[in-house]
Amino acid sequence: MRLTLHTDYALRTLLYLGVHTDRRVSIHEIARVYKISENHLVKVIHHLGKGGFLSTFRGRHGGLELARPADKIRIGDVVRYTEEEMVLLACMAPPEAEQEEIVTECILSGGCVLRSGLAKAMDAFMAVLDDYTLDDMLTPYERLVLSNKAGLASGAED
Repeated sequence: MRLTLHTDYALRTLLYLGVHTDRRVSIHEIARVYKISENHLVKVIHHLGKGGFLSTFRGRHGGLELARPADKIRIGDVVRYTEEEMVLLACMAPPEAEQEEIVTECILSGGCVLRSGLAKAMDAFMAVLDDYTLDDMLTPYERLVLSNKAGLASGAED
């Protein structure tokens, strides 16, 4: 299982917003702190906004903030929302999935233990993520590092 950059950036964005609940944060600031593409981050933020994880505000006092408290944002929910396809094997894809290049029909599908074992592993993986909220991830270390980086991102050079 490997999470996409989209999910990575989404989780980083939420962590940053979770540390800075006292103010609205700009996309530019987040991109600069994490040294990631602002263009890519815009797409991630738009998606997180549609999912109800963060709120965006335009104008002079605009920016981003969490849409709900950090203790109400489950990491498993974020991963499920941001990962387009959480399929470990081609044969595990939903029937409606368009997969021209991948053969989803397997001669072992009638009694395959591998498929069920991997499905259980994925369920266990997601169950662990469901046990954590964004607030659980905001340890003193994250708060310290992201607070210190905020000063650098707001204008001072690294």
